[in-house]
Amino acid sequence: MSEAPHGAPIKTPGQLIAAVIAGFAVPIVIIILLAYYVDNSTRTGAGTDGLSDAAVDARTAPLAQVEIRDANAPRVYKTGEEVYKAVCSACHAAGTAGAPKFTNTADWAPRIAQGFDTLWHTALTGKGAMPARGGTSPDDYSDYEIGRAVAYMANNAGAKFEDPPKPVPGQPAAAPGGASGAEAASGAAGASGAAGAAAPADAASAQAAAAMAAMANVPQSAAPASGATQSADASQAGKALYQQVCQACHAAGVLNAPKFGDKEAWAPRLKEPMDTVYNYALHGKGAMPPKGGSNASDADVKAAVDYMVNASK
Repeated sequence: MSEAPHGAPIKTPGQLIAAVIAGFAVPIVIIILLAYYVDNSTRTGAGTDGLSDAAVDARTAPLAQVEIRDANAPRVYKTGEEVYKAVCSACHAAGTAGAPKFTNTADWAPRIAQGFDTLWHTALTGKGAMPARGGTSPDDYSDYEIGRAVAYMANNAGAKFEDPPKPVPGQPAAAPGGASGAEAASGAAGASGAAGAAAPADAASAQAAAAMAAMANVPQSAAPASGATQSADASQAGKALYQQVCQACHAAGVLNAPKFGDKEAWAPRLKEPMDTVYNYALHGKGAMPPKGGSNASDADVKAAVDYMVNASK
């Protein structure tokens, strides 16, 4: 049984020309349609402002900006409301970590009864989970501005406090208890330093002084990576800084801080590189201010991180 002969699909010159044209034209048409489809999603229709100068500037704005100030220009002080919105509202707006909630008279009544000077001093030196000056520095907000924020919050909860005396150029700024602004700033440099200035020399003051002495002897170099053996001085400085600053939140896991010694709480953090963990401690993350609100050196902060990490292993 013989098979039927196979005929060529192209039998005439016209069919050959059509096939050649189709072989070139069809791919070209497909490429044009695909290019149009991909490009169509990024086009901006008439009447939109996606490509306006303002929109483009917003998208290309630098992450960091430098603000130049005239050191000889008179200082313009922030109002109590401005300081509250910029700093204090992070905790006081919702009453986080036991902070008296803004406008809540029941929360503020026992505080108001202590008097303005006591509240002002507490805001400058810190208390409980609240770091000194709300985690800011005297360069960010002066004692006077912190006092205005205290008066603003208290007055919105029923107090009738007046703003503290406005600083006079060339004279020390007034502070709670009649101390100068410089004295108050030095007292607020750390939680233990403030306690030592206010309390007599007892066991707690001796421990704080020993911790500060140990921190002063720590070499100002990068802390060892996780898993390396820390020097005795670095380990002691890390422990001292933890006890003075970090434990305010990490001892009880306040504000979602990973609890000291809790392997489960620290596990997600330790999945990241240690440089990233150090960066969180140095520059702040979430409710935690940079360096926990202290003025410790970078090396001491890293040593405190290593101390907490080693305790969670």
